[in-house]
Amino acid sequence: MFVPQTMTEMWATMGSTIASFMFISAIIRQYCPYELRLYFGKYTKLIMSFFYPYIKISIHEYTGDRLKRSEAYAAVEAYLSINSSKCAKRLKAEMAKDCSKLVLSMDEYERVKDEFKGIKVWWVSSKVMPPSQSMYPQQERRFYRLTFHKRHREIITEEYLKHVMQQGKDIRLKNRQRKLYTNGSANKWQIYKQTGWSHIVFEHPATFQTLAMEPAKKQEIIEDLVTFSKSKDFYARIGKAWKRGYLLYGPPGTGKSTMIAAMANLLNYDVYDLELTAVRDNTELRKLLIETTSKSIIVIEDIDCSLDLTGQRNKKDEKSPDEDKKKSEKETRKEHKEETSSRVTLSGLLNFIDGIWSACGGERLVVFTTNYVEKLDPALIRRGRMDKHIELSYCSFEAFKVLSSNYLTLEAHPLFDKIESLMKETKITPADVAENLMPKSPLDDAEKRLSHLIQALEEAKAAAEATEKAEKEASRINAQADEATKPAEGSAKEDAAQPQENSHFKSQIAH
Repeated sequence: MFVPQTMTEMWATMGSTIASFMFISAIIRQYCPYELRLYFGKYTKLIMSFFYPYIKISIHEYTGDRLKRSEAYAAVEAYLSINSSKCAKRLKAEMAKDCSKLVLSMDEYERVKDEFKGIKVWWVSSKVMPPSQSMYPQQERRFYRLTFHKRHREIITEEYLKHVMQQGKDIRLKNRQRKLYTNGSANKWQIYKQTGWSHIVFEHPATFQTLAMEPAKKQEIIEDLVTFSKSKDFYARIGKAWKRGYLLYGPPGTGKSTMIAAMANLLNYDVYDLELTAVRDNTELRKLLIETTSKSIIVIEDIDCSLDLTGQRNKKDEKSPDEDKKKSEKETRKEHKEETSSRVTLSGLLNFIDGIWSACGGERLVVFTTNYVEKLDPALIRRGRMDKHIELSYCSFEAFKVLSSNYLTLEAHPLFDKIESLMKETKITPADVAENLMPKSPLDDAEKRLSHLIQALEEAKAAAEATEKAEKEASRINAQADEATKPAEGSAKEDAAQPQENSHFKSQIAH
């Protein structure tokens, strides 16, 4: 056998061998039928699989009709973004959809190694180019390929892939951009939209740390929220949908909307702001519910002002046929307008909150806000629908100290004692306190803003005392008026009885 003695001869021999293989391959492709080549390739791979000790699993970016990106592919991409940024030599940087920061991932045909319970596996990023002869332009099909030894098949398929999916979802959740959704009014163009919701990026800065509330009450709410977010198995065990209702009630300006933003920031949830007056009927309300995602807060603000959902469910007054015929043209137009507006009923809303359809998805909060809780139907706010009732009342001294720290970076001041005594004697909302603490010019200092707050508290106290005095005076006048009418009523009764006595006397004389 001839062995090349020099590097030049070795390369020449290798080149001629490769050229021979290429020539034979070209001949086979030219003259061998496609079916025969397919048959030969199929059984060649089958024979080689008996000797090849590795198993390969491909995870494609798009499956089926290619309209939706594969969740499995996105999870693997997020999982490998941690390892690939450390090991891979060729990376690509992308601003992924719904992601708040730049994500580094493996470039095409890059290979990285991973280890799980002492088992080594390999990931390769690859793609399949579409045929150039195609009449319609197509995009390349990207996929990840996992390779591992066949003796670890059970561990990889049952444990490792589950680990990759969970870690990938957690990374995506951590990096995602949270959104604030709202529903638009129903119209004929909505059939062309994929969803009834539109959204913007949710960037509200409110947190429980900056929320003006008593520390003990604040901690109770935080613990309740965190416990709910970790209770998936508990809800499954007791047979309830994984959701929880919160009713926030109190006077205007007490921080109900800020509380919702703080809840979303604490749990890293999206917010769906549902406008009931823009929902056509109960069916559309159900569709909107189906389109919401897990890890979200569904909010209906000022529920007492949304449609006719307040008060008891009374029967409508019956009207006579004559009254129906006398309806004016104006009333008819008004009824027609009401028919074309929202027809969401209390029953539809109750089913939306905790009916069968409410179990689709999971990990949702349903939040109602109202200024007048007494106006709401008891069925709407009972436990099981609104599980936790949170009263947001007037500003306390503890809440004031939080606002003072936020606005003036003050933890203590000589004027705090006077403010505390005034707050015990009068009512003021956190919004009013915040407005008085807000610096209005570069020359404003802490003492000036606190003095403004003291002045506002004194004015509120004086106004409350004046109102109370006026109410007492009105009550006294009403009482005096009632006393004055009693003798008049007695004399009227005597005058009514006098003619009867006179007629009886006259009859006796005639007799």
